[in-house]
Amino acid sequence: MVFEVRLWRTFSIFRYNQFVMNITQLNNSEIDIDLPNAKLAYSIIQSLLEGHEALSDLLVVMSHALDEDVIKALTATGEWERYLESKRVLETTKVQIERFAAELARLEAETPESDPQ
Repeated sequence: MVFEVRLWRTFSIFRYNQFVMNITQLNNSEIDIDLPNAKLAYSIIQSLLEGHEALSDLLVVMSHALDEDVIKALTATGEWERYLESKRVLETTKVQIERFAAELARLEAETPESDPQ
């Protein structure tokens, strides 16, 4: 069990480092995307964020139906740790999402209006 936890943490750190590297690469280069693809990407990101938020809300509601011992047992699992790690990673991406939204707004402002689809 200890080996599994260490392996998972090592893998999580590796995944996090890959994620940080990807953000750094994004910061060091200009975003090159057209408006339709930017809108599609934003739509996908928004739906994923809403799903994650809904899951968090559901966990809170469900936790009220569980007794303290069950909650302690659940929060001691690897699944719970992965959930918390995903919340932390999502918080670190907030700046990137805001940057992407600003870039999308800039693209919309620069794009001449065409026929609505």
